[in-house]
Parts: sequence; structure tokens; C-alpha cells
Amino acid sequence: MKRHTPLISALVAAGLFGGASANAFGLNPLDWFKSSDEKNNTQQVAAATTPPAATPPVAPSGQVPDYRAIVKKFGPAVVGVTTSGRHVANAEERGMPPGMERDPFFQFFRGLPGFPNGPQGPQPFRGQGSGFIVSSDGLILTNAHVVREARDVTVRLDDRREYTAKVLGTDPVTDVAVLRIEAKDLPTVQLGDPKRLEVGDPVLAIGAPFGFEQTATQGIVSAKGRSLPGDAVVPFIQTDAAVNPGNSGGPLFDAAGNVVGINAQIYSRTGGYQGLAFAIPIDVAMKVKDQIVATGKATHARLGVTVQELNQTLAESFGLKRPGGALVAQVAPDSAAQRAGLKSGDVITEVNGKAVDRSGELSAVIGMSSPGDRVKLKVWRDKKSHDIEATLGAMETEQVAAAGDEQAAGGRLGLSVRPLSGDERRMAGVERGLLVQGVRGAAAEAGVRPGDVLLAINGKPVESIEQVQSTLENKPKSVALLVMRDGDRIFVPVTLG
Repeated sequence: MKRHTPLISALVAAGLFGGASANAFGLNPLDWFKSSDEKNNTQQVAAATTPPAATPPVAPSGQVPDYRAIVKKFGPAVVGVTTSGRHVANAEERGMPPGMERDPFFQFFRGLPGFPNGPQGPQPFRGQGSGFIVSSDGLILTNAHVVREARDVTVRLDDRREYTAKVLGTDPVTDVAVLRIEAKDLPTVQLGDPKRLEVGDPVLAIGAPFGFEQTATQGIVSAKGRSLPGDAVVPFIQTDAAVNPGNSGGPLFDAAGNVVGINAQIYSRTGGYQGLAFAIPIDVAMKVKDQIVATGKATHARLGVTVQELNQTLAESFGLKRPGGALVAQVAPDSAAQRAGLKSGDVITEVNGKAVDRSGELSAVIGMSSPGDRVKLKVWRDKKSHDIEATLGAMETEQVAAAGDEQAAGGRLGLSVRPLSGDERRMAGVERGLLVQGVRGAAAEAGVRPGDVLLAINGKPVESIEQVQSTLENKPKSVALLVMRDGDRIFVPVTLG
């Protein structure tokens, strides 16, 4: 580093002047050494070449997000929700393997050192969450899991007033609950349209993380239409706004101050925020709210299929150019799907004229429909497209091998199978299939397990080893195996190389 710095360079480095460009005071030290004509020419050139000032990013509404104004205006409509009740711990919560309590020796071993016991009988609990007021006469939205099993629910307003709340209804399918407090002229939020959200849009969450009420956190929309395990009906909004236990049920605002979602879940390995939060779109929640207010419950339609995602290998197995659509793994007996003629191995590519890219998109459309609605499906079957109509049923509130010689089903596949006996078919509830006795090679790498029941290959049912070997004679690069495992049917793509 040089010890001696020219005066002008030193002033620029110190931040007193802006170099050769005009600074905040309109001074340019280089102009001190120029004639009047040179100064004028320099100013004209600078005016002609200086780019306009950068415009700050704007929100979808055309406004720069003013989080201070949003909190000030709508924060009073965000409430804290506290609950109390009694909970009976299940076997898993008490550290017991599934089915332990039904074991005939359970009572004998209970209480012995080292035996998992846990609390016995109902245990008192207290919980906390958030909510927000949607009508000035005391209607409040929150999450169903916030008030689950609660005997007493208390709502605390921003001005510290407290009210005993009545639970008008809960919907475990969407995780939405509706509360009512006896009050008038309450502050309310204004609702927005989550369909107008785009990835990258700014959002603001207000709630009571860990009991710290009226906490505001901000972030962006990270993704839309997320389907989570066990929550396929809801197309979640994913954000990176900090959400922690206690935020559940609180509102998610867009940059204009409109509520676009209910903060419901986080993805975490620690129990706290790790950058992934999920909100229920407000249009989904309001549809559920309207049903609960009118009837005390929410109903959802059911097609009666188990679907899974397609990957490239499965897509090629079914003759598709790309992995898009919802692959039907199982059709429930006496369901709308069975009556409409859907089959295992069908790929649903459209519903009501809208393309289905991922399986969760189909589940969301069906789940938010009403029982009795008719849906038009476009189905890929036998490498051709078919149109199918189905009348949807109602979703229920509670959701839902040893005779013969073992033979190898082809070295390339790596399976050893045998036909199911009559008793095994009856126990498994299938008409045909092959019991997997041994697994190696390609099948083992794909995740096939001994004890699986092989039902079909590339959508074609199998009941003999010869059918498996016949499929492999054409030396396909990959095959899609439909197997039954623990009562569920799943497709397993196997790359044969």
C-alpha cells in the first residue's frame, strides 16, 4: 500500500467526493482545473450519459412493501390462541412398538425396569397458537391442530382483552378451524388472491412464536403448489419467512397487506425454523370456513385412487415423452374411480381441462371439490390418450405367502418369485400375483423387497413366472413393477441397463 496518496484520490477514498461524477453537493474536484467551456461540455456529456437511478423492486400490487404500515394496520386483527385439555398418549408416544398394547403379555411386563411405559391415562396439556379475525363480529381462523383435543380455548387480542372462544368446527383434511368469540366492532384483515402470488414475491408473517405475541417476520414466496406427505389436498405456499411453534394459525400477508395464507407447518429436523415454512392458501381456507359456518363441518370429494409421481424411468415404461401426470397405483373397490373405469397403471394427465404435471395437483383439485361433482379426466393408457368422466364420492372423515417352488424370474431383473396360494390371495385381497422370495441386482437397487407381491409389469397383470420372462425377452431398458407392500400398491421403476 502506498504511503502517499494524491489529494483528490484521498478525498474520494474518504467518501468526501464522488470521483469524476457529481456528488451529493454538486461538486466535482476535477472541475476546479477546467475552463468554463470545458465545465459546460463536461456537464452536458454527464447529463446525456448518466443512467437513470435504479428503481427499487416492487410488489405485485405495484407498491414497495411497507411492512411497518401492514403491521400497524392489520396487526390488531392477529390474535393469540391458548388451549387446554387432557390427552391420552398413544403407544408410539409412550415409546412402545405399534401393537404392543394389544399383546397378551403387555399387562404382565408393564412396570418392569427397562420396559417402555410412559404416562398412563389422560394427561393435562396446554397449547398455544395464533389466529386472525375475518369478520368484525368475532369470526376467527386458525389451524385445526392448534385446537385439537382442546376443552378450553382462549383468544387474546392485541389490546390484551381475552375472550373464551367456541370452536365452530375443524377440518383435519385441510388443517383449518373456525372459532367464534362474543364481541363486536373488532379489527379485521383484508383477504387477497393467492393465485396472483409468484415465486420471489415478498410476504410477511405475524403470530406468536414460542408465545411472543405480535411477532412479525418477512421473507419471499419460495414455491407454490407444494404437496406434503399426508396433506395432498392442500397446495401449500412455501416461504422462507421465519415461522416457529406458536405461529401456527397466523396470517401470511402479501406486499399489499392482503392475507394470502394461514401459516401451518414448518420443515425442520430440530423442531424450530430452518428456512422452510408452509401456508394454506386463503381461498382453500375460506371455502372450508364457509362450509363450517353453514353446516358445522367440511366435506371433501374422493375419487378413490392412490397416485404417485412419475420419474423418467416410469414415464418411458408407459410410453410417455416426459414424466408428467399422476400415476394411478391403486383403485379402491366400489369407488368413483372404479365405476368410471380407471385402472392401475393409468396416468391422469388432465382434470377438467387443466394439465396435471404432478400427482399433488390432482389430489388438490379432487379434495377441494364437492361429493357428487363430475370431473373430466384425460388418461394415458396403452400408449394412447382416453377421456373419462367420473362422479366423485365423499371422502370419509377417518382415512384412510406359502406353497409352490421358488423360481427365478430372469437374471436381468433379479427377482425370485412364486405364485401365491389360494389362502395368500385371500389374505392379501388380490386375485392374482407372484410372491417375491428373493431380490438381487437391478430389482434390489430399485427397492423391491422380499415379501412384496408382484401384481403387474408395465401395466399388465401377472400371475405366472412365464409372463414375467416373456416381458423380459424383448430386452427393455426399464420396466415398471406394480407391487403390493403392507397393504399398499406402489409402482417401482427398475432400470435394466
